[in-house]
Amino acid sequence: MEVTRDLVLYLEQLARIELSEGERETTQRDLQDILSYMNTLGELDTTGVEPLSHAFSVSNVVREDIVLPSREPAEILANAPNRKGNCFRVPKTVE
Repeated sequence: MEVTRDLVLYLEQLARIELSEGERETTQRDLQDILSYMNTLGELDTTGVEPLSHAFSVSNVVREDIVLPSREPAEILANAPNRKGNCFRVPKTVE
C-alpha cells in the first residue's frame, strides 16, 4: 500500500487535526516507512511460533471470592450530607 497525500489529508480529517505542509510530508514519509517495515515483518517465517498477547509470560493472580456481610444502610448513610430514605440524595446534573 502506498501512502499518498490524499490519504494523509483523509487521516487529518478523521483525526480532526490540521497539519502544515511540512508536517504532511513528514507524516506521509513516516507512515510509508511504518508500512514498509510491516511488510518486511510479514515476510518472516513464523511457522512453529506460538502467538503471544504479551512479551512476558503473564498469569493472572486470582483469589477466592469470599462473600462478606454488608454494612447496615443507616451506618453507610450516617455521614451523608443529604439523603432521602435509604438513598444518597445528589444534586440534579441533567436538565
